[in-house]
Amino acid sequence: MRVRTRAAATGFVVLVLIAAIGMIVVLRQAGEGLRLPLAGRACTVQADGEVTLDSQQMANAATIAAIGVQREMPERAVVVALATAYQESGLRNLTGGDRDSVGLFQQRPSQGWGTPTQIRDPRYAAGKFYAALKKVRGWEDMRVTDAAQKVQRSAFPEAYEKWADESQVLTRALLGHATTAVTCAVGGDPVMRGAAAIAALAEGLTLDWGLTERSPVEDSGPGSDYFATEVDREVGLASLTVGIRAAAARSTDATQTIPEGERAGWRYAHWLVSHAKEHGVKRVAFDGREWTAKRGTWKRLPDSERSSGQVQAEVHADV
Repeated sequence: MRVRTRAAATGFVVLVLIAAIGMIVVLRQAGEGLRLPLAGRACTVQADGEVTLDSQQMANAATIAAIGVQREMPERAVVVALATAYQESGLRNLTGGDRDSVGLFQQRPSQGWGTPTQIRDPRYAAGKFYAALKKVRGWEDMRVTDAAQKVQRSAFPEAYEKWADESQVLTRALLGHATTAVTCAVGGDPVMRGAAAIAALAEGLTLDWGLTERSPVEDSGPGSDYFATEVDREVGLASLTVGIRAAAARSTDATQTIPEGERAGWRYAHWLVSHAKEHGVKRVAFDGREWTAKRGTWKRLPDSERSSGQVQAEVHADV
């Protein structure tokens, strides 16, 4: 009797293990097709559709989009990149994965994508993806999943298409085609404060967008977009301003409902909100609208407080 019981228990364990392995395979094939519960989703993106993400996913999505703009890739490329990262990692910078896969796009060092450390850098990983996509002949006319598959060579080539709609919504918002489109609720103590937070934001704007820091009064004519920082510990002020010059000087596409200068401003504003939690941003203002970490939403400002051609951000002061 004892032998039979032990054998039955062993058989039960084996069946459980087989079921677990089967579930893992199914989930892998589904590519997280079952939408994750909304608990913990701190950010909402609305641009001809709605997407909810947590703060980590939102920051990664914003960086992927920014790298696409910096590399002068078309909007369609950003959609493909976001759909790929959605499928491969859930927009998370993973430390591992299938075999030696790493990072947002689950790129493999053994396949020539770079070292694990490089691939774990979201900017490097996004740049490598865009570079590979650019080499695919005719990718612009392919379905999202077909273009992604040409780069990724996944065992599940149709899996990327399920994220096309979400990626389109994110792309429209993060490229500035919609105003006040990214909102994030940021609670608890800020991760960074004061000078450290400003330095992190400055580095992010440089790496993601290719912006340089300079004084806003250096010249008043057209030129490159820039950012300026101010830290005054005596009054507890730590702020950053993004000046929009290059985009505002370009001719406006008549098919766009938002002028290019405004679109550029909303790109930066949405990027700042997307990175608010990790960089201690407490306020972002542009084009007469203001987002605050405390409120978590945008509101209209009085005309007297409206700034032209600048995105303003404040971080939590040092305590």
